[in-house]
Amino acid sequence: MHIAPHDNKNTPIVDADDPTVPLNYFNIVKLTKDQSFEYQVPGYETCVVPATGTIDVEIEGVAFNALGNRGVDVWDGEPEGVYVPMGAKVRMVCTSDAAEVFIAGAKYDKVLDPFDVRVAELDKVQYGSDDTKTHRKIKHILGQKQHGKVGRLLVSELFTVGQGGWSGFPAHKHDTDNLPHETRHDETYNFRFRPNHGSGVQILQREEGKPGDAYQLMDGSTVCIDKGYHPCAVMPGYEMYYFTILGGLSQRSLVQFFQPTHAYQIETIPGIKDMVAKFK
Repeated sequence: MHIAPHDNKNTPIVDADDPTVPLNYFNIVKLTKDQSFEYQVPGYETCVVPATGTIDVEIEGVAFNALGNRGVDVWDGEPEGVYVPMGAKVRMVCTSDAAEVFIAGAKYDKVLDPFDVRVAELDKVQYGSDDTKTHRKIKHILGQKQHGKVGRLLVSELFTVGQGGWSGFPAHKHDTDNLPHETRHDETYNFRFRPNHGSGVQILQREEGKPGDAYQLMDGSTVCIDKGYHPCAVMPGYEMYYFTILGGLSQRSLVQFFQPTHAYQIETIPGIKDMVAKFK
């Protein structure tokens, strides 16, 4: 499902118990200097990630100050995040001139400890190639390094390398708990483009051998993936970024099932196996 860019007025874009992706939660909060925002999501663990700007975050009395270092857009610096335990009360205050903040969440039923993820703790991987039009970088905020500290939430940022090309290929899905071959993980994306008048396309093919749906992506588009194979592409001449939220049904580690038609390309695209291993 595609949700067109809009002013959400700091209210959830994907709320708790969403009918399409019930395992996910997603909000975008926009603040100016000294403005504050408070939230609490019962039944969901969350992660606060400034897209731009700097904020101070307080979680049930525990302070994480000066979170975020990016300027004009998501390409202008590295991501940082704070993990918020299930149902905890959060207050954030903007300390820069302005801030745009992503709040990612996954359904979970246990209370863990809050912690921050600074630039040094990011888990980075680069894979694909210019020749195969699949070159991209992934910056895991809640990834493999934080595996023992998080319930079922995975949070990453994905960047196309160069201008134009494919992401999420070879096509894969993760809509069924069928271990060890596949796990059920709902997924939510928010896209950005550089320059921001760029565009792309999200494919969602729900059954092998049958035509699926395609959605035109604009700067600020949100896509909810409930079922099916879901590669995406960006037009030539533009760079694409997407903020990625994954919430597992029964475990945190993601096991992707690659579309049989294209699965052989796992062996032809550099770095795919390393990319798969990082979603743990």
